[in-house]
Amino acid sequence: MPINIGIGEQDRQEIAQGLSKLLADTYTLYLKTHNFHWNVTGPMFQTLHLMFETQYNELALAVDLIAERIRALGFPAPGTYQSFASLSSIGEEEGVPSAEDMIRKLVEGQEAVVRTARSVFPVVERVSDEPTADLLTQRMQVHEKTAWMLRSLLGQ
Repeated sequence: MPINIGIGEQDRQEIAQGLSKLLADTYTLYLKTHNFHWNVTGPMFQTLHLMFETQYNELALAVDLIAERIRALGFPAPGTYQSFASLSSIGEEEGVPSAEDMIRKLVEGQEAVVRTARSVFPVVERVSDEPTADLLTQRMQVHEKTAWMLRSLLGQ
């Protein structure tokens, strides 16, 4: 059955492709944050362990919202490690970095997600896709605030 929500198929596809990159970045950041939660050590262990848990739980909920928006636009959401690796701007983590390097890498990841979300806005605004604009705005707010909190741990 054709989708008739006031946004043409080509524009919906362009938005879905941008959201697929956002989904891949979000899932990759989720995995990295969960990895760091498991492997953090040092004097800030308790603080970081709990903070990372809060962050990965929030990211786990976010991937569902992003994937469901892609589906509402009429396209399949990517859902494999292979597809996420090819779509994500965030690299996987090799080894176990120090606690401070974990924080830095998570700041970089949070900021990467913001950039990816921001890159989808031109088409979203052009076609007045308010539900996607709202989702992008909410995600950017969360990631910008989380990056600020993480940077604060580094005295920045």
